[in-house]
Amino acid sequence: MEGKIGIIGGSGLYNMDKIKNANKVSVKTPFGDPSDDYVTGSMDGIDVVFLTRHGKGHRISPSEVNYCANIYGMKKLGVDRIISISACGSLKKELKPLDIVIPDQFVDRTHQARKMTFFRDGIVAHIQFADPICKDIAGALHDAGKKVGGTMHMGGTYLNMEGPQFSTRAESNLYRSWGMDIIGMTNIGEARLAREAEICYATLACVTDYDCWYQSEEQVSIDMIVQNLMKNVDTAKSILATALPKLAHTRTCSCHSALKDAIITDPKMIPVETRKKLELIIGKYIK
Repeated sequence: MEGKIGIIGGSGLYNMDKIKNANKVSVKTPFGDPSDDYVTGSMDGIDVVFLTRHGKGHRISPSEVNYCANIYGMKKLGVDRIISISACGSLKKELKPLDIVIPDQFVDRTHQARKMTFFRDGIVAHIQFADPICKDIAGALHDAGKKVGGTMHMGGTYLNMEGPQFSTRAESNLYRSWGMDIIGMTNIGEARLAREAEICYATLACVTDYDCWYQSEEQVSIDMIVQNLMKNVDTAKSILATALPKLAHTRTCSCHSALKDAIITDPKMIPVETRKKLELIIGKYIK
């Protein structure tokens, strides 16, 4: 196995009680502070790193999460694969509350209001992102979900809205007309930054409600989302415990070399401070 497996917990998932020999680790990054301390330890003998995306007590809005720091911190702690646990709304009737979707595509509707790249301040990289999810992780999660009895859906498009408000009904129906499957507020930035950092990434998206297009459903509320997500937490944890041993091997996907040939800035033109800040990510390519 090359490195550790990172787990990012979303709404309702603020700790992983199955982690043995757990230690809290505070990580400093060139991009500021991560959402919280990381928790390192092991699950079934596999080294893991856990981070709660919104911080303990759910104090960080989706628009305010420091995605760059969170992913950089994972990289600094030796993580080479990340599994994201996230709440989402359903844009299709067949994707029911309490189902779990493993999306394979994203559409960004954040209007670039968040920082979602490590490559700025004098360095440019154009990374391939046509297939944003690591198929190896996604397959392992799907197989594990079927084994533990969850209602799993492999594939689908996750529309990443800005938030923190939920959609208007007009927006919800617009997204349905585009063929979107689920809607959330957090995963596109994580997926982009993980790819730039050459970390494999996949999502377990827990359906908490039908989005507001479904007019017979009661109005979406944070209470409803958290209540349904908590029902899915045990399932998500069981899926992780079943899937992790399947990932305990050397990576064969292309995620680990995603930056190869993507950096187009002349190395001589990269500012010294930027080079230093990104050494952890670009060091093997820029000498």
